[in-house]
Amino acid sequence: MSTSTASNNYVADFRVWRGDADGGDLQDFKVEVNEGEVVLDIIHRLQATQASDLAVRWNCKAGKCGSCSAEVNGRPRLMCMTRMSTFERTDVITVTPLRAFPVVRDLVTDVGFNYTKAREIPAFVPPEGVAAGEYRMQQVDVERSQEFRKCIECFLCQDTCHVVRDHEENKAAFAGPRFLMRIAELDMHPLDAAGEAGLDRKRTAQEEHGLGYCNITKCCTEVCPENIKITDNALIPLKERAVDRKYDPLVWLGNKIGRRRTP
Repeated sequence: MSTSTASNNYVADFRVWRGDADGGDLQDFKVEVNEGEVVLDIIHRLQATQASDLAVRWNCKAGKCGSCSAEVNGRPRLMCMTRMSTFERTDVITVTPLRAFPVVRDLVTDVGFNYTKAREIPAFVPPEGVAAGEYRMQQVDVERSQEFRKCIECFLCQDTCHVVRDHEENKAAFAGPRFLMRIAELDMHPLDAAGEAGLDRKRTAQEEHGLGYCNITKCCTEVCPENIKITDNALIPLKERAVDRKYDPLVWLGNKIGRRRTP
């Protein structure tokens, strides 16, 4: 190891939550840090040298699988994308599991809530009489959907949303920002034939998936590692369309006339 490289190494103070569903506590560790490393590197070194039974979920280490979600100094982050260089060498780095979900062990949480909500969202409804290979869309419509498709299912937005995080009783009625964004994506899709199939995505977003619980604090956008503008580009437009459908008297009248059958 060269002298210049060695001089960039140091020992950091880490506090890592250890425990399971029955309880736990923060434990203190001193761990070597090398130049260019991220928090996940330090957690791996901690496993290799001092806490071989430390449970942590990870996969790609490239910010694309969303597996290594945790809270670092209280902020929901991907550990593999949180560089140690963003902290002062004298800082104590605290790593805890996602607070909104039940702990399995150590830094691993049960995120099954999110998969339950995913299954509750009705899928894309293909347009009648158009084969899959014949779909045609304007580029602007593709770009709107593509932003939301960047989601890596890290569930950091779900974790930081105070409606989920601070009120366990809301989980039954609230899909959370990740899945309200999914509804918005489908509702914006020019080829989605949900309306023709009798499915009103705006109504179900409001009445079945808890859109009204969201008060657009933008905390979900702030923690998104893919920089998706969840609030501005998905949740607010969905709220606007849901309100128009429900309260605009002209829209209400138009819907009534449209549904009236001629004798």
